[in-house]
Amino acid sequence: MGGRDSGPTLRMDARRNVERIRAAAIDVFRVEGLAAPLENIADSAEVSKATIFNRFGGRIGLIDAVIDEVVSTQLTDIIDDARSVCGVGERIRFYVGAIRDLQYRLPAVNDVLLQAFPDSEPLMELCRAGGGFHEQLVEEGRATGALSEGVTPDDFQAMAVDNSLALKFGIRPSRADYDRRTGFVLDGICRPGQS
Repeated sequence: MGGRDSGPTLRMDARRNVERIRAAAIDVFRVEGLAAPLENIADSAEVSKATIFNRFGGRIGLIDAVIDEVVSTQLTDIIDDARSVCGVGERIRFYVGAIRDLQYRLPAVNDVLLQAFPDSEPLMELCRAGGGFHEQLVEEGRATGALSEGVTPDDFQAMAVDNSLALKFGIRPSRADYDRRTGFVLDGICRPGQS
């Protein structure tokens, strides 16, 4: 009788461990970024680091399992929300401001924008989606004169990467200084009076 009960008990324990690891990974990745030590996730989930490898295959498998909850939803929501903003100039301002806000609040976004884990297909798909949206913004911005001359889709990516590097490896500015500097960025790429 004990042998029959041990199988389902192990499966239930394994399911519980997977859910605890997922919940811990979401919390830790949001606060510390996708490069957070797996030990921090294991400690938070009250499992061994080996259990993470057994259940998810390592960091990339764990990132792939939780990327939607950690960062994908927020990034795709920003793109979707930006598409609904009337006027190309306002759309660009909303998008850049929202991305920079998310970069400040959610360290995992910076790991995505830096393409820190290129073996994660969902992470790279987010980058491709952002790149496609940048091309659309630039095309519309040029057609309406809302963008300063010479701004390219690569410039949108470079601005995000530069900001990610500064936030990840530099001295973190106060929120007021950060928002003020976001205004400088926007004033540099958008033509005044264009919407």
